[in-house]
Amino acid sequence: MRRILFLLLASQFAVTPSHAAEKLNVVASFSILADFVRTIGADRVNLTTLVGANSDVHVFAPAPGDAKRVADAKLVIVNGLGLEGWLPRLVQSSGSKATVITASAGIAPLKLGSGADPHAWQSIPNARVYVTNIGNALAAAAPDDAEFFRAQTKAYLEKLETLDREVRETLAKIPPERRKVISTHDAFGYLAAEYGIQFIAPLGVSTETEPSARDIAAIISQVRAAKIPAVFLENISDDRLIRRIAAETGSKVGGTLISDGLTAEKGPAPTYIDMVRHNIKALTSALDH
Repeated sequence: MRRILFLLLASQFAVTPSHAAEKLNVVASFSILADFVRTIGADRVNLTTLVGANSDVHVFAPAPGDAKRVADAKLVIVNGLGLEGWLPRLVQSSGSKATVITASAGIAPLKLGSGADPHAWQSIPNARVYVTNIGNALAAAAPDDAEFFRAQTKAYLEKLETLDREVRETLAKIPPERRKVISTHDAFGYLAAEYGIQFIAPLGVSTETEPSARDIAAIISQVRAAKIPAVFLENISDDRLIRRIAAETGSKVGGTLISDGLTAEKGPAPTYIDMVRHNIKALTSALDH
């Protein structure tokens, strides 16, 4: 009897590590997609993020270890819309048999220059498409956990619906004619289209160099002419220049808008929901009277 009990207990404990080993191996191309996967997958997935917090997905150069991570994955979650130009080659060189899931599938892309604007997550309705696609992919790849993934997806979609309502109510308090900012970002087209904010490119500013006195004068004229209430100019690092623009135009200088990746855990935007709230707070603080 004791021997039978011992064998039963031994077999019970043996299940735990094997179940842990059966977690779904998922690779996400960058931090925003990783947050979606982590929220839905919780402890049922082993998640690897190729482009981590505070890193730029546009200029990422994969390391040899990344090919191994992709090779070991069952699912590779990508944004698509041309964001990860380096990824097809990485998947090919890894010899991976993983299913590649394009999280933005089903979204009508906006134009950016001559191609598609890949920053579709900046609209919360689009983020809900991403989350639905990821939830479906996880459920299909791990049928035993499908019910869990569907419940997690449903709960997260409800949170995003609440967030969308919160953003619209917050921005509704700002008159449409004041919803104008100058920003060097080209990453907020979807946010602009969804929520009625005009993002205006600064005149005469190159992202490669510090702006000259002539550049600053051109920006000041532009801000005055268009009556732009807020300026977000991240490539001006000299506070004196920022103060001059503010002083001479009466515009407020906003903080940092987060576009292409999340911050580390202790930063202002470690999750997608935190990122949206951070950006909306920065914008409304600058645009409000």
